[in-house]
Amino acid sequence: MTHDAVPPDDGASPEVLALAKVVARLRSEIADLEGVAAATAVTERAKGVLMAQTGMSAEAAYETLLARGTRRGRTLMEECWLTLGQVRFRTPPAGAAAPPPAGTAAGGPGHGAEPAPATGGRAADGPDGDRLRALLPRLAEGLAEADSEADIAELLRRVLGGPVGVDGIMIFTMTSAGGLELTGHAGISATLADQWRRVPPLSGVAAFEAIATREPVWLEDPPQDALRYLLIGEVPGQWPSRAWIPVPSPGRVRAAVGFLRGRPGPFDPDTRTLLGQAVRLCAALLRNGGPGGGDRVTAPDGAEDVESVQAVQAVLDVLAAPAVLLTPLRSATGEIEDYRIDGAAPESVDVQGRRGRELVGLRVLEAYPTVAGTPLWEGYADTLATGTVYEGEPFTYQEVGAGFPQDSVYSVRATRLGGRLVVSWIRHDISEREARRLTDMQRLGNLGWAGWQLVTDRVTWSEQVYAIFDRDPAQGPIGLEELPGHVLPDDQPRIAEAVHGLLRLGLRTLDQQFRIAAADGVRHLRIVVEAQADANGTPVEVHGFFQDVTALRDAELALRESERAVLVQSGMLQAERALAARLQAALLPIPDQSVELAGLCVGVAYVPSDSGVNVGGDWYSAVELPDGSALFVVGDVAGHGIRAVGTMAQLRFTAKGMASTGSPLVEVLRRLNNLLLHTVTEPSATATMVIGRYQPKVRRLTWSRAGHLPPLLVRGGRARFLDQPGGCLLGAARDSAYGQAVIDLEPGDHLLLYTDGLVERRGEDIDCGLERLARAAEQLVRDGADDELARTLAAQRAGGTDDICVLDLKVPDGGS
Repeated sequence: MTHDAVPPDDGASPEVLALAKVVARLRSEIADLEGVAAATAVTERAKGVLMAQTGMSAEAAYETLLARGTRRGRTLMEECWLTLGQVRFRTPPAGAAAPPPAGTAAGGPGHGAEPAPATGGRAADGPDGDRLRALLPRLAEGLAEADSEADIAELLRRVLGGPVGVDGIMIFTMTSAGGLELTGHAGISATLADQWRRVPPLSGVAAFEAIATREPVWLEDPPQDALRYLLIGEVPGQWPSRAWIPVPSPGRVRAAVGFLRGRPGPFDPDTRTLLGQAVRLCAALLRNGGPGGGDRVTAPDGAEDVESVQAVQAVLDVLAAPAVLLTPLRSATGEIEDYRIDGAAPESVDVQGRRGRELVGLRVLEAYPTVAGTPLWEGYADTLATGTVYEGEPFTYQEVGAGFPQDSVYSVRATRLGGRLVVSWIRHDISEREARRLTDMQRLGNLGWAGWQLVTDRVTWSEQVYAIFDRDPAQGPIGLEELPGHVLPDDQPRIAEAVHGLLRLGLRTLDQQFRIAAADGVRHLRIVVEAQADANGTPVEVHGFFQDVTALRDAELALRESERAVLVQSGMLQAERALAARLQAALLPIPDQSVELAGLCVGVAYVPSDSGVNVGGDWYSAVELPDGSALFVVGDVAGHGIRAVGTMAQLRFTAKGMASTGSPLVEVLRRLNNLLLHTVTEPSATATMVIGRYQPKVRRLTWSRAGHLPPLLVRGGRARFLDQPGGCLLGAARDSAYGQAVIDLEPGDHLLLYTDGLVERRGEDIDCGLERLARAAEQLVRDGADDELARTLAAQRAGGTDDICVLDLKVPDGGS
């Protein structure tokens, strides 16, 4: 270890001599540290050469160098330098395959490999392991001359570019703030490098994952990788395959190297092994921040640096106020670029919540990024240059807390200590902010705090309590024992008893609601307080809050009234449904089984809907007429309830009466249409209907419709819908015209008349329901289950949102 000579005593004071000795010792220690760092770098490079040549581990390489030096009578450093010198001029042994030049495909054209594109300078995929391992000595030779991370990145790209197809290299190093800094790159544009110069601690960054897991991250499927990671590149798909490999370290991994390839496809096993070995070869240099890395720090002037950093930190540790020790970081031209925090008091906190010694090692612009360019920043530089104490005026500093920015007012004081600064600050607005927050909380919650000192009879109310009680602050607060006299008479006994229990019976808490009279009416208030007692159990203080719960009580009363109205309405609807159901049962009897009518076997089915409490307006009619023919009608009145049942009864009996007098079917429909338009009390009442007259002697059915769905004929096991005559629904338009059609039925035929509840489904086209009905009817007839065709079809659609009514007119086999 070397020491600078201490100047002789030429009349200088003892203080100056003591300081000179301290400076000499510190300079000696710095020189020793620089020598150790240089020796370490040489040793690590020599170890890397042996690892590349033989594939041995780092520990085995060190032991080999040590053993060689001992055997040959050399020091470890001499052996390392000789090893590096031999690598630099080493020639491949006879018969060894030289590494292929960049841009040459492995195996050459004679082996069927495609030549690499001239612009990419890349070899074909799948180079063998021996050829790739031959690249490591070239890499080790280049590392001996590398001076920075940028040199290392360029070396990796130059050596690995052709054989492996590496187009770009990015070296990221963890910062003390937990982010990433791009410390070296090659093969990428300056714009992209500036864009990724600093990366905050974000999820979805592959370099972060490689460092955190200490495992390589291979990105070989861009569409899938983009779902999980932020892919670096100026255009999508610039590098279809990428690898991020952590730099191995005995302790915490703090760096990762990214290999960016322009060729698609996965990295083969040999390439993965090579990249991992290449990173391990560079590990020693990258762990130390590059061969010449490290912050450029202004060394304190010897006579002014009277305290060591450790001594200052010891003082800061006992401070109850925030303070830090700053060391300036200068550029090559001597300008201050930033300050490093070399000491911090426990109460010092940065914008990310790091406190005390957690700040040590950080830069000021990392911990307090918004101070750059402010008068405070200029004050630091002036104090460092002149020694004048800086005491700035209170200023507003915006910090981010709980995810949103908030302004705080600070006063800062900076003092020079040797070549460093001691900075302390005071925050002025803590009490003001807390008071403002408390006021806002009381206003938003419509509550206010109150306290009663029972020994001194002092009562304290917040402003919000006066607003709650509609009381002028000039009248002062109300004592706890006086409180019952200010509530409504009905509540006075209960509140008086509760206050007596709190003050006289030893109850610890009180939570009651009461009413008071205010200018805007009666208010509902709540009091929640607790008592604190002395050693004898006597209450000496009561504190708590009042809350205006009038809006809550009004909401509760409105809810109760709404529930009561709903119950009444429900009861009325249930009664109406029961009445409508009884009327429907009386007007529309449903036979238990099929009936014989005019030589037809007539099946009837009616299924009410399961939704709501109202009875629907679906109906049917099947009667024999005086001339021996039969009348069949199926209709559907719009709506539900008593009105729908009344309209249904009117239509049913009117249609039956008119048909009995021999009126043509189209005339029946025309008059029913006029009936709904002119005589029904509900102007908007409408209905659909299909009506038919059957003549048994010729088995002929004449029928008409008013906006109704077409009848379904099942004949010979096949189902089809009858062609429909014209006619709009009843009650829709004046002077509507209606047509009619005729069909001759045959033995074994089934003719189905039905309402829309049998086929309609919410959100489905009606044609789908009709097709489903036809298929179901065909299947039932083919299966011989047609005796109860109407009931079976209705049962299949039970549980819908509309009533179902079905008539099945079957011509018996052999009928005449």
